[in-house]
This record gives sequence, structure tokens and C-alpha cells, in this order.
Amino acid sequence: MRYAAHHSPDTLCLSLPGPFELECGACLPSVDIAYRTWGRLAPGGDNAVLICHALTGSADADRWWEALLGPGRALDTDHDFVVCSNVLGSCYGTTGPASKRPGSRRYWGPDFPPVTVRDMVRLQALLLDALGVRRLRLAVGGSLGGMQVLEWAASFPDRVDAIVPIAAPGRHSAWAIGLSEAQRAAIEADPLWDAGRYRPTIPPAAGLAAARMVAMCTYRSWESFGLRFGRALRGDHFAVADYLRHHGDTLVDRFDANCYVTLTRAMDSHDLARGRGEFRDVLRGLRTPALVVAIDSDALYPPEEQWELAEQMPNARLAWLHSPHGHDAFLLETSSLAALVSGFRRDALAGFGPVKSRESREVESRKSRVESPPTPTSEADDCLKTSRSPSRHRKAWPGKQQKPEALPHLDPAYPSKDEVSLEPCLSTLDSELPNSRALSTPNSQLSTSCNSELSTGREVERGVVRCAS
Repeated sequence: MRYAAHHSPDTLCLSLPGPFELECGACLPSVDIAYRTWGRLAPGGDNAVLICHALTGSADADRWWEALLGPGRALDTDHDFVVCSNVLGSCYGTTGPASKRPGSRRYWGPDFPPVTVRDMVRLQALLLDALGVRRLRLAVGGSLGGMQVLEWAASFPDRVDAIVPIAAPGRHSAWAIGLSEAQRAAIEADPLWDAGRYRPTIPPAAGLAAARMVAMCTYRSWESFGLRFGRALRGDHFAVADYLRHHGDTLVDRFDANCYVTLTRAMDSHDLARGRGEFRDVLRGLRTPALVVAIDSDALYPPEEQWELAEQMPNARLAWLHSPHGHDAFLLETSSLAALVSGFRRDALAGFGPVKSRESREVESRKSRVESPPTPTSEADDCLKTSRSPSRHRKAWPGKQQKPEALPHLDPAYPSKDEVSLEPCLSTLDSELPNSRALSTPNSQLSTSCNSELSTGREVERGVVRCAS
């Protein structure tokens, strides 16, 4: 396996006993599924948690979500049987373009049929069947992983008790599709691409690296790059250029270009409503309890998309992951994310019951502006305010005619009886990110201070927006 060095030796593999039919109508004669597990499955097969990874991720969730996974953590391996599998079409053990074709010494390459997020989820369901999992306590994931989580609620509502989609849309927007197409065009412009029939030892390195550089700009944010790099020079070029080239070169060493093309196309196909009806009607039919997590500085999947999910899904609530780091905050602000997930799971265990549909954005924003008490003064509230992105990212949101004089009061007794809207909080003063606090690492000192404050349930619960009852 060409990419075996880039995933854990603890990775297991399940080979399906028969062919696997794809949504496009093509049939894979055989499929291998790479996966990892933590904890023990209960005799009833009903204590499983599924982690779904992002675009170039692997089944090694303990490497990229260490703060969430383990004894006593949000995904508690003392009580949960946690499963994470490599997605269909990837190159970390599950069948994809980098796999050899059955009965041949040649790789699938560009002949690998198109796959969808639904195909990924159906394959995960077969894996869980083979492992003896009858029901999922929770499905959780970010970005492409969040799309899979939403698809679980749509395809297998009777098999999952709750979901946590993070920084993910219900369907891929024209904006996201355009960014994906630009990345694929960069790969295809490489002379070594050869319509995808490049030799494994001579990949289209320049094209794949350029695609990753474009992607990294969408995974971070204006604030993150400005705080970390500014206009700093390294020799005769900008420091941010070194950063992007480093990430491009790193991906070339660990990922396959055909797999990258296949998976970005799968993301473009993502639409919960495809073949099911009108989009909002489909969302209203997703009754699985859900914590929809939005990142306030996400430029790839803006919070408007998560807001729509939480607004339409009848048993959903919206939570904010505040960070200056953009879309990848779900991989960087893991302590804050762990606290949000833990709080949601505690509520689910207590049986918080159905949540009625929320009021419109305009009414909710107007009510919170009128009823907002004075600004809270706790250190956790200061941390939330500091880590929040400036108002320029939220100018398109309805009901925001002016900046509020103060943040609305956030009731520490969550979940409270009344709705608390944090939407007006997103308009903050330009001075909220002091110029003197430069970020020297992706998980900055600023974010670390926020994580330490948010590690207790009381403060983090203030970041959860409940649907109006």
C-alpha cells in the first residue's frame, strides 16, 4: 500500500464479501474498508460513536482529535465504542483511485467511478453491520465529515440517536463548488497529470501542491493570516508564501492526486435534498437530535449555512465555535469543541426532548437587541468576545442595522427556559483582536487562553444557541 506510512499501523481492514453498487450505477467488484476502533462494544451493540473525517483525513482520529477522544473525554472510550473509517475514494486503506483494480496489477486511477457522500455513508453502515453495531449513540464530524453526519440522519434515521455536524452545509454551494473546481484545474494544468494516468512514482506534484495552497487559503481566515504573518518577509518573499508552499509540498508526499479529484467531486455532489424533495422540506424531516456547530470565521462554509440547518431541522440547536482561524478551527480549537460536544451529550442523556422550530432571524435579532442586559464581565465572556471575528464577515446577515453597545447576557443556567440569541454578538469592535498579540503557531496563544477558559461546562454552554420553544 503506497500510503501505508501515512496512517497508523493499528489500522484494520474489512473486505466486503461481495460487490458494492454506487449511486451512479457503477459497481465496484470488491471493496476494502480501513478503520480503527477504541473502547469496547456493548453486548447490545448500542454504545457506538462514529467519527467521520474530512477531505484528506484518515481513520486515525486519535491523531487529529486527541482532545475529544479518550477516557473521560467527550467521546469517552470507557463507555463508548468509537469507530472511524477511511472514506470511500481515499488513499489511506479504503478502496479508491490509488487502489489496484481487482484481477489487475494496474491502479484504478482516473477510471475509478464517481462516488458520493451517500456512497460513503452506505459503506460505513456495512462496516458497522460487520462489527456488530446495531445503533449509534452519536455521529460526529467536521467539513466533509459533517456532510457524512448529516447524510446519516437522512439515510439511516433509525440507526443514530444524535448527530454533531461541524462546519458543514446541507448542500455544496456554488461558492464551494467553484473553489473545488479551481483546485482541480490546478491539478489538471500540471503537464504530469496526463488525464490522471500519471505514474505513481511521478505524480503531478506541482498541480496538487497548488491545489492545496488554494484550499489552505479557504481553511484559514483573513484574521488568522494577518495575525500570524502580516507582511513579514523571509528573505525576498513573504512568510505566508512559505507557509502555503510547505502545506502544498506536505500534501504531495502523503496524498494521491486522483483521490483528491474524486473526493472534491464527491463533496460537490453533496445535497441532502437530491432525489428527496425540496431542500427545506427535507431538512424539516430530519428529526434526529442535532448540535449544529458553526465557526464564526469560516469562509468556506459560512455560518449562514449552519444557521439554516439549525433553523429548519426540528430537533436541532446551534452552537458557535469562536476562533480567528477559519474553517480549520474544528481541528485547532479542539478543547472548546470537546466542551460543546460534552455538554450536548449530557443534555441528550438527560432527555432534552424535541426542540420546536425557532423564530425567524429578524425577529430573534430584534428581540435580543431590545432585551439585552449589560455586558457580562467574567473572564470566559471576555475570552469569547476576544476570539470572535470582526463584524465584516457577518454584514450579509439580516437584522444587523448597527453594532450593539454591549454583548447580550448569556444565562449560565443553560439550558434555560428562554431563547438566548448570540447573533448580535458577532458584531464586535474593531479593537477586539489587539495588534500586540501576534500568533506564532496555528493554535495560537490567544486560542489557548480561550480553550482553557472554555474547558468548563458552564462557560461553554453559554456558546450554545437553543431553538426557540
